[in-house]
Amino acid sequence: MGEKTLFEAYKNATHPVQGHGKRNFDVLKEALEGFDGDVDSDIYGSGKIIEDFQEKMADSLGKERAVFFPSGTMAQQIALRIWCDQKQVQRVAYHPLCHLEIHEEDGLKKLHGIEPILLAEKNRVINLEDVVGLKEEIACLLLELPQREIGGQLPEYETLVAISQYCRDKGIKLHLDGARLYEVLPYYGKTAAEICDLFDSVYISFYKGFGGIAGAILAGDEAFTDESKVWKRRHGGDLISLYPYIISADYYFDQRIDKMDQYYEGAKELATHFNGCEGIRTLPETPVSNMFHVFFHYPQKQIEAILIEMYEKTGIGLTGYVNEVSDNECAFEANIGDQYKNVPKKELKNMFTLLNEKLQKQNT
Repeated sequence: MGEKTLFEAYKNATHPVQGHGKRNFDVLKEALEGFDGDVDSDIYGSGKIIEDFQEKMADSLGKERAVFFPSGTMAQQIALRIWCDQKQVQRVAYHPLCHLEIHEEDGLKKLHGIEPILLAEKNRVINLEDVVGLKEEIACLLLELPQREIGGQLPEYETLVAISQYCRDKGIKLHLDGARLYEVLPYYGKTAAEICDLFDSVYISFYKGFGGIAGAILAGDEAFTDESKVWKRRHGGDLISLYPYIISADYYFDQRIDKMDQYYEGAKELATHFNGCEGIRTLPETPVSNMFHVFFHYPQKQIEAILIEMYEKTGIGLTGYVNEVSDNECAFEANIGDQYKNVPKKELKNMFTLLNEKLQKQNT
């Protein structure tokens, strides 16, 4: 038997702090419990179960129409394609660490022939000056709220309003990568519809903050969503039935939509604990959603060994991984969901006291 890994130690922890729990078959079983087996499924994008859910999400987002997609990757590439075709300009702008740029194998370029223009430095969000300073003509600007790869940072609401107005004045479509849109509402103090009103099209995810199986919504006006359905068919997104995804999306949306404030407050509390330890910092220092990044100013192997020891002593698990940033730094992404409320506060505080003492000894 080899040494225990950090992932194994986290799985065995009595009180894991992250997310909603294990992604196993129970996620679907729980969502299906209240359903009669005679309920009809959707068929190729039609049927009461999908149409009702799409209408529900359009209402929540304040848009005319909404379309359910099996994946956000499909939905967002299609949104940008529609806006580029409409303007007959095959260029869009987005952040250098946008999902389309770093996680989709150049799908936007290879499948659609669209050229991305990268805005802003990697370590900050896009601001109005970046947009005004664009030298190339673009069909669409994509903003991600929050900007995941830099710790979930957000522009101020006034900046969003200014960017939206500028884009409308210049005939530039504004698309929202809102995979985690509902998670940022407590910080902004706005409804989803108020934020989405600034954008021409909106994508949201159901497996991140809500913990569903998979699936996404793309929302906008009637003409846009009608065109998105055509592209969805072209991409093979109209599976014969999507009801397992729709049912779980609907169920967990209802279960967790009113808990976003709870997750946000938990993230701020947990970040305070981390920032009180020797050689640890969070990005942002004060979270603006339920997620943030944690940086240890120590080598990866050293931190893995320390965390395993802490988990075994206290039963509290902070993360199942840390990624190497440099020889003397490693990091992970914290994401607060249902599990955090079950962690005993006194024991959590004690665990961080022990962790801080251990780290202080590393520097002596």
